[in-house]
Amino acid sequence: MNKTRNLIFSAIFAAVVCAGWVITIPVGPVPIVLQNALAILSGMLLGPVYGGLAVLLFLFAGALGLPVFAGGSGGIAVLAGPTGGFLIGYFLGAVVAGLISIIVMKKDCPILISSILLSLAAVCGFLTVYVPGVPWLKVALGLTWADAFLKGFVPFIIPGLIKAAIIVPISFALAPVVKRYLK
Repeated sequence: MNKTRNLIFSAIFAAVVCAGWVITIPVGPVPIVLQNALAILSGMLLGPVYGGLAVLLFLFAGALGLPVFAGGSGGIAVLAGPTGGFLIGYFLGAVVAGLISIIVMKKDCPILISSILLSLAAVCGFLTVYVPGVPWLKVALGLTWADAFLKGFVPFIIPGLIKAAIIVPISFALAPVVKRYLK
Protein backbone atom coordinates (compact mmCIF):
# COMPACT_ATOMS: atom_id res chain seq x y z
CA MET A 1 0.00 0.00 0.00
CA ASN A 2 2.76 2.46 0.93
CA LYS A 3 4.70 1.81 -2.27
CA THR A 4 1.56 2.35 -4.33
CA ARG A 5 0.89 5.60 -2.48
CA ASN A 6 4.47 6.76 -3.08
CA LEU A 7 4.15 5.98 -6.80
CA ILE A 8 0.90 7.95 -6.93
CA PHE A 9 2.65 10.93 -5.34
CA SER A 10 5.40 10.63 -7.97
CA ALA A 11 2.82 10.60 -10.75
CA ILE A 12 1.05 13.64 -9.30
CA PHE A 13 4.31 15.57 -9.04
CA ALA A 14 5.26 14.52 -12.58
CA ALA A 15 1.98 16.04 -13.75
CA VAL A 16 2.71 19.22 -11.78
CA VAL A 17 6.16 19.51 -13.37
CA CYS A 18 4.59 18.91 -16.81
CA ALA A 19 2.05 21.65 -16.20
CA GLY A 20 4.85 24.06 -15.31
CA TRP A 21 5.67 24.60 -19.02
CA VAL A 22 3.02 27.30 -19.06
CA ILE A 23 5.37 29.72 -17.25
CA THR A 24 8.19 30.26 -19.76
CA ILE A 25 10.11 33.50 -20.25
CA PRO A 26 12.43 33.45 -23.28
CA VAL A 27 15.79 35.10 -22.53
CA GLY A 28 18.01 33.47 -25.13
CA PRO A 29 18.76 29.86 -25.95
CA VAL A 30 17.59 28.78 -22.48
CA PRO A 31 14.31 30.21 -21.13
CA ILE A 32 13.46 31.04 -17.54
CA VAL A 33 10.95 28.38 -16.51
CA LEU A 34 8.89 27.30 -13.53
CA GLN A 35 9.58 23.62 -14.22
CA ASN A 36 12.99 23.54 -12.59
CA ALA A 37 11.49 24.88 -9.34
CA LEU A 38 8.75 22.25 -9.48
CA ALA A 39 11.32 19.51 -10.13
CA ILE A 40 13.38 20.66 -7.13
CA LEU A 41 10.22 20.89 -5.03
CA SER A 42 9.33 17.30 -5.94
CA GLY A 43 12.71 16.16 -4.64
CA MET A 44 12.37 18.24 -1.49
CA LEU A 45 8.96 16.79 -0.68
CA LEU A 46 9.15 13.24 -2.01
CA GLY A 47 12.80 12.54 -1.36
CA PRO A 48 15.50 11.47 -3.81
CA VAL A 49 13.86 8.28 -5.05
CA TYR A 50 10.24 9.31 -5.59
CA GLY A 51 11.08 12.93 -6.39
CA GLY A 52 13.61 11.72 -8.95
CA LEU A 53 11.02 9.31 -10.31
CA ALA A 54 8.56 12.18 -10.75
CA VAL A 55 11.10 14.04 -12.88
CA LEU A 56 11.95 10.90 -14.86
CA LEU A 57 8.24 10.48 -15.66
CA PHE A 58 8.17 14.12 -16.84
CA LEU A 59 11.26 13.55 -19.02
CA PHE A 60 9.79 10.34 -20.43
CA ALA A 61 6.54 12.11 -21.33
CA GLY A 62 8.53 14.83 -23.09
CA ALA A 63 10.75 12.33 -24.88
CA LEU A 64 7.62 10.61 -26.20
CA GLY A 65 6.68 13.91 -27.82
CA LEU A 66 4.07 15.18 -25.37
CA PRO A 67 4.20 18.99 -25.21
CA VAL A 68 5.50 19.22 -21.64
CA PHE A 69 8.80 21.02 -22.09
CA ALA A 70 9.21 24.81 -22.04
CA GLY A 71 6.88 26.58 -24.43
CA GLY A 72 4.83 23.43 -25.00
CA SER A 73 7.54 21.57 -26.89
CA GLY A 74 8.36 17.89 -26.71
CA GLY A 75 10.33 15.13 -28.38
CA ILE A 76 13.81 13.68 -28.44
CA ALA A 77 15.02 16.69 -30.45
CA VAL A 78 14.40 18.93 -27.43
CA LEU A 79 16.43 16.60 -25.21
CA ALA A 80 19.23 16.63 -27.79
CA GLY A 81 19.03 20.41 -28.25
CA PRO A 82 20.54 23.29 -26.25
CA THR A 83 18.20 22.83 -23.27
CA GLY A 84 18.63 19.04 -23.03
CA GLY A 85 21.34 19.19 -20.39
CA PHE A 86 19.20 21.41 -18.20
CA LEU A 87 16.30 18.98 -18.52
CA ILE A 88 18.56 16.11 -17.42
CA GLY A 89 19.74 18.44 -14.65
CA TYR A 90 16.16 18.64 -13.35
CA PHE A 91 16.42 14.97 -12.44
CA LEU A 92 19.82 15.44 -10.76
CA GLY A 93 18.58 18.55 -8.96
CA ALA A 94 15.54 16.72 -7.62
CA VAL A 95 17.74 13.89 -6.34
CA VAL A 96 20.23 16.25 -4.68
CA ALA A 97 17.47 18.36 -3.11
CA GLY A 98 15.79 15.16 -1.96
CA LEU A 99 18.95 13.82 -0.37
CA ILE A 100 19.39 17.00 1.67
CA SER A 101 15.75 17.52 2.62
CA ILE A 102 15.18 13.89 3.59
CA ILE A 103 16.61 14.80 7.00
CA VAL A 104 13.72 17.22 7.52
CA MET A 105 11.16 14.71 6.27
CA LYS A 106 12.41 11.80 8.42
CA LYS A 107 12.90 13.67 11.68
CA ASP A 108 11.22 16.41 13.61
CA CYS A 109 13.92 19.05 13.30
CA PRO A 110 13.68 22.41 15.02
CA ILE A 111 12.24 25.12 12.76
CA LEU A 112 15.57 26.92 12.32
CA ILE A 113 17.40 23.72 11.33
CA SER A 114 14.56 22.73 8.99
CA SER A 115 14.61 26.15 7.34
CA ILE A 116 18.37 26.03 6.84
CA LEU A 117 18.28 22.48 5.45
CA LEU A 118 15.40 23.21 3.08
CA SER A 119 17.12 26.39 1.87
CA LEU A 120 20.32 24.43 1.32
CA ALA A 121 18.37 21.71 -0.50
CA ALA A 122 16.76 24.26 -2.83
CA VAL A 123 19.99 26.12 -3.64
CA CYS A 124 21.99 22.90 -4.15
CA GLY A 125 19.19 21.48 -6.28
CA PHE A 126 19.15 24.54 -8.52
CA LEU A 127 22.95 24.59 -8.81
CA THR A 128 22.97 20.91 -9.75
CA VAL A 129 20.73 21.64 -12.75
CA TYR A 130 23.58 23.62 -14.29
CA VAL A 131 26.18 20.84 -13.96
CA PRO A 132 24.99 19.05 -17.12
CA GLY A 133 23.15 22.09 -18.51
CA VAL A 134 26.02 24.49 -19.19
CA PRO A 135 28.38 21.93 -20.80
CA TRP A 136 25.51 20.57 -22.93
CA LEU A 137 24.65 24.12 -24.04
CA LYS A 138 28.31 24.70 -24.93
CA VAL A 139 28.45 21.61 -27.12
CA ALA A 140 24.98 22.02 -28.68
CA LEU A 141 25.61 25.61 -29.75
CA GLY A 142 29.38 25.44 -30.25
CA LEU A 143 29.99 28.13 -27.62
CA THR A 144 33.11 28.93 -25.66
CA TRP A 145 33.02 28.11 -21.96
CA ALA A 146 32.67 31.81 -21.15
CA ASP A 147 29.73 32.23 -23.54
CA ALA A 148 28.05 29.07 -22.27
CA PHE A 149 28.41 30.31 -18.70
CA LEU A 150 27.11 33.79 -19.63
CA LYS A 151 24.11 32.40 -21.54
CA GLY A 152 23.35 29.31 -19.49
CA PHE A 153 24.03 30.35 -15.90
CA VAL A 154 24.42 34.07 -15.21
CA PRO A 155 20.89 35.15 -16.32
CA PHE A 156 19.38 32.52 -14.01
CA ILE A 157 21.07 33.42 -10.72
CA ILE A 158 18.49 35.97 -9.53
CA PRO A 159 15.44 34.06 -10.86
CA GLY A 160 16.79 30.87 -9.25
CA LEU A 161 17.21 32.56 -5.89
CA ILE A 162 13.69 33.99 -6.15
CA LYS A 163 12.27 30.55 -7.00
CA ALA A 164 14.23 29.00 -4.12
CA ALA A 165 12.82 31.64 -1.77
CA ILE A 166 9.33 30.69 -2.92
CA ILE A 167 9.63 26.88 -2.82
CA VAL A 168 11.29 26.71 0.60
CA PRO A 169 8.22 27.95 2.52
CA ILE A 170 5.98 25.87 0.26
CA SER A 171 7.95 22.73 1.04
CA PHE A 172 8.07 23.70 4.71
CA ALA A 173 4.27 24.00 4.73
CA LEU A 174 3.62 20.83 2.71
CA ALA A 175 6.25 18.65 4.40
CA PRO A 176 4.01 17.59 7.33
CA VAL A 177 1.21 16.64 4.95
CA VAL A 178 3.47 14.64 2.64
CA LYS A 179 5.31 13.09 5.58
CA ARG A 180 2.00 11.77 6.92
CA TYR A 181 1.19 9.93 3.69
CA LEU A 182 4.63 9.05 2.31
CA LYS A 183 6.36 6.12 3.95
